[in-house]
Amino acid sequence: MPTYIVNRNAQSNGDYEVHDETSGCRWLPANSNRVSLGFFFGCSDAVSAARAKGYSPANGCFFCARECHTG
Repeated sequence: MPTYIVNRNAQSNGDYEVHDETSGCRWLPANSNRVSLGFFFGCSDAVSAARAKGYSPANGCFFCARECHTG
């Protein structure tokens, strides 16, 4: 089951990016900027968890959580 994190720093468009930490994504934020969201079967629950923690708007990474990337 994948472990997801959210970048504590918003992107230039204001989105907080959610990543599958176990994917080996080359766009993972520095360790100091990662907030653990936990284990989820899919990224949609991870994005919801990020929003519940106050990281809103949240968006899936285009590379490692593409099915939750909204553009």
